[in-house]
Amino acid sequence: MSPRRNPVLGIAAATLGVAAGVAAGIAADRAGKHRAAMEALETPELLDITPDEEHVVLTDDGVPLHVEIDLPTEAAARQAADGTTRHSRPDELPTVVLTHGYCLSLRCWVYQRRALKEAGYRVVSWDQRGHGRSGRGEKDSYTIDRLGHDLHTVIDELVPEGDIVLVGHSMGGMTMLALGEHEPQFVIERVVGAAFVATSPGGIMLANGGRVATFGRQMLERLGPGVLGPLSNRPELFTRIRRVGRDIEHFMVEQNSFASPVPRSVVRYTSDILLGTPLDVVNDYLQTFDGFDKRPALLEFRHAVVLVFNGRDDILTPPSHSELIVEGIPGAEHIVVNDAGHVIMLEHPDLLNAHLVQLVDQSARARAEQIEVDKQPRVRRIVTDVAKNRRQRRLEKEAAELARARRGKQTRTKGA
Repeated sequence: MSPRRNPVLGIAAATLGVAAGVAAGIAADRAGKHRAAMEALETPELLDITPDEEHVVLTDDGVPLHVEIDLPTEAAARQAADGTTRHSRPDELPTVVLTHGYCLSLRCWVYQRRALKEAGYRVVSWDQRGHGRSGRGEKDSYTIDRLGHDLHTVIDELVPEGDIVLVGHSMGGMTMLALGEHEPQFVIERVVGAAFVATSPGGIMLANGGRVATFGRQMLERLGPGVLGPLSNRPELFTRIRRVGRDIEHFMVEQNSFASPVPRSVVRYTSDILLGTPLDVVNDYLQTFDGFDKRPALLEFRHAVVLVFNGRDDILTPPSHSELIVEGIPGAEHIVVNDAGHVIMLEHPDLLNAHLVQLVDQSARARAEQIEVDKQPRVRRIVTDVAKNRRQRRLEKEAAELARARRGKQTRTKGA
């Protein structure tokens, strides 16, 4: 994937103080149809989560990987195991391993971590090299193949035995395929479930689309390495520029990451993660996407219960990429979500949470009952996040009624 096809770099380029021309568009957007919805959806819910354990796992090339573990209560684990595992014992439950995507971090899984923990499962999340709180590797180590080895190292260190359900978003799903390619026997023996969220097996070009991404590409063409290079060496300057262009930055992230209204706090949260990735790391990873193709590795997951989950309006990995995964894994379930973009776990968290909990439950049952999942029929469903839509409409209605009541009160006060 070249820089001019990369919406993340488009976001970065558009924040470099030369995007004043779109300021009017941002103002119009805020006054547009999504403004009331975004404000109505705002909740006091905390986005950050405190892990039960934190670890540092050292790779064989010396990169420290930051890992966090969430542990369920004994009662939740017993309930999850009851009638699900072979002997209804919590220690027979699979561990869920979450792997984030390009320019994100383990923070993007905040909703899923809470839901899986509450459902009774042990959850392991980690920051890929160069991302989040993990250390950096050499420039030539930023490859999907290397990430597959890193994932295996994390599992070896912190999940040395027992069943595993792998969940990967975008580049995280690619990392899972690299693991399958390098360690096929490991996947067959220990991976009972897998979720490929908004990801691609390669073989076709990653897309971007949209007027905002086009603007970003054009800006990047003009700025080029002459700007991004120095900024990579002066992170404090980039931080100041980001602060000045905060509104523009949020607008670009919102347009490239989501396809429906989300709370403003979620846009800010996503911006902080995406734009917190060092620019040189962003650049160094780019070459690994060119010519990426792990389609042969899909078959290594044929013995696992597989969920393929993506947004219909994803501009980076549209449904055509997910279709390739489904074609390559017999029995995979494919869920396509209307009004959903690339960062779907923060846009439609409750919907994804429900499917992931169901996936882990089905994976445990399949192992206990020795079900041949590759002989199950493929299922493809296009769904709408009805609960979110209903909540949005209800909150918008309440906000409108409150606004009318305030206007009526002000009118009466003026007339008095």
